[in-house]
Amino acid sequence: MEFTQPIYFLLLLLLVPYVIWYVLFRNRGKRKMEASMTISDTFAYKDAPVSMRVRLIHLPMILRCAAFTLIVIAMARPQTHNAWDERTVEGIDIMLAMDVSTSMLAEDLRPNRIEAAKKVAEEFISDRPNDNIGLTIFAGEAFTQCPMTADHASLFNLLKGVNTKIAAEGLISDGTAIGMGLANAVSRLKNSKAKSRVVILLTDGSNNMGDISPMTAAQIAKSLGIRVYTIGVGTNKVARYPMPVAGGVQYVNIPVEIDTKTLKNIAMTSDGNYYRATNNKELSQIYKDIDKLEKSRMNVKKFSKRYEAFQPFAVAALIMLILEMLLRLTVLRKI
Repeated sequence: MEFTQPIYFLLLLLLVPYVIWYVLFRNRGKRKMEASMTISDTFAYKDAPVSMRVRLIHLPMILRCAAFTLIVIAMARPQTHNAWDERTVEGIDIMLAMDVSTSMLAEDLRPNRIEAAKKVAEEFISDRPNDNIGLTIFAGEAFTQCPMTADHASLFNLLKGVNTKIAAEGLISDGTAIGMGLANAVSRLKNSKAKSRVVILLTDGSNNMGDISPMTAAQIAKSLGIRVYTIGVGTNKVARYPMPVAGGVQYVNIPVEIDTKTLKNIAMTSDGNYYRATNNKELSQIYKDIDKLEKSRMNVKKFSKRYEAFQPFAVAALIMLILEMLLRLTVLRKI
């Protein structure tokens, strides 16, 4: 925490004469003004218990001093640190290319393919805090959901919004455009300065849409020195799929049609690896294997937003002033 007006702390010096006046003169002057009674001996009162009211007699003064201190702190304008933090860290540049076609609703992974893929991707991102990571999604078309960034909080928010509705509702064409998805991810990495640049492509089908073939996109990736790791998601035969019907959902078994040959060729062409995930555990293990990739040095800039932090001090000072006034007018009232 920083203070933009620290000069106001000099006002705290006023507490010194106030405390001296309170101790030496204020109480002495009050004793002269208050009514008194002369007695011959105080022996009878030596064992008398000290009441709570007497114990708290100086509490209003303490509360006034504390409230004054808090007001001075608020006047000094405490603020959080605000600066660009530039540092060199170890990491790689990664683009995640995720299939969002309607077939990703199949429930051979729990709760379904798309949610399982998102969960494992979140864990993967959390384990790589120093990497620039971005997200491409594709069905019959492809677009960038999040460009490469070290701000993983923003990436998580955009990843949470990924679902199959954009294909199901016709916002983009349904289908599986593996070549378009890969090409989009590669285009985001082509200007990267990192020594290690990687695309992790996840799909549950075979290429049946798009203007760019998967192997053309793989050749582009190879020419740019980008490695592609491909993941085929789904069981080996059929998968349980929720089919919308009038008034509800009916489950049917759909065939699993993963173009293993093409995915292997993409990985081989770009010096990557091909993986097959038939359940959640295998999918999680695949991302752990990819986590062992080579790291490279890069600069990371992090921005921390400044905001005013005087409010808690001002509120606490107000509470103490109100409490001091209530005590002075009730429990500790003098007549």
